[in-house]
Amino acid sequence: MKEPFYIHFNQVSGYHSMPSNHFHEPYEIYYLLAGERNYFIKDHTYRIGKGDLVFIAKNELHKTSDAGVPNHERILVNFNDYFVERFAEPLLFEPFHGKIRRLRLNLPEREWVERVLFEMLQEEQETFAGKTASLQSRLVMLLLWCGRKLERQAAEQDVYEHESPAHKKISEIVEFINDSYEMPLSLDMVAKSHYISAFHLSRMFKRVTGFSFVEYVNTVRVREAQRLLKETDWKVTRIAETVGYENIGHFGRVFKQMTKTNPLDYRKSVKRAGDR
Repeated sequence: MKEPFYIHFNQVSGYHSMPSNHFHEPYEIYYLLAGERNYFIKDHTYRIGKGDLVFIAKNELHKTSDAGVPNHERILVNFNDYFVERFAEPLLFEPFHGKIRRLRLNLPEREWVERVLFEMLQEEQETFAGKTASLQSRLVMLLLWCGRKLERQAAEQDVYEHESPAHKKISEIVEFINDSYEMPLSLDMVAKSHYISAFHLSRMFKRVTGFSFVEYVNTVRVREAQRLLKETDWKVTRIAETVGYENIGHFGRVFKQMTKTNPLDYRKSVKRAGDR
């Protein structure tokens, strides 16, 4: 997304899961108007329902998946830092940095949030003087309100309540992968170290996160490789080793499969974008 602000309404019929891993530079706000979804963010999976808001930080791995209920409607908001940079208020970003990223609303709160979102949707489609300022002010108002509500929620509930023991176990394993991606990580090794069978881990990991075990490990590693390609001048061989790949050829194949380009071309494209 090149635009500093983007808002989109979508209505999906039947059962649907995001087909691939997903992370991006802009912040994201996801509001579910109807239906139920599973939403994996960083190391937690949330069961979200009508009237729930979800917050995803920059470059944070996330994925929505089917929750066994057909049909859903959602509004998605993406924005970059510089869209709200003139509002120097840390509370604006509180929803994206807290331990709990799901905000549940009562009926009056839903009505207010939906009114703000639909006003932004309408304004985004129009052309008028002061459009950017109007969108910025509505977004800032929404973020400040959410930040205050999440602060109160965190004070009342300082420990995230997992949906089930299986969700808790997978969350622990995901945290381990996030912290140890540079190590050799096999399904058998991780299963053994967390006292679970490899077969059970494979099935449970996919059901809870929406990712296969191998897909998740590769996604975490490739995301870190992209960061190093962008922020350092390290050789590709060093980057591959740093993110956990012993074989440079395997790293190149996985990187291209996930990003549709090779590491050197990715570095060149990022540099060209930065020079504009």
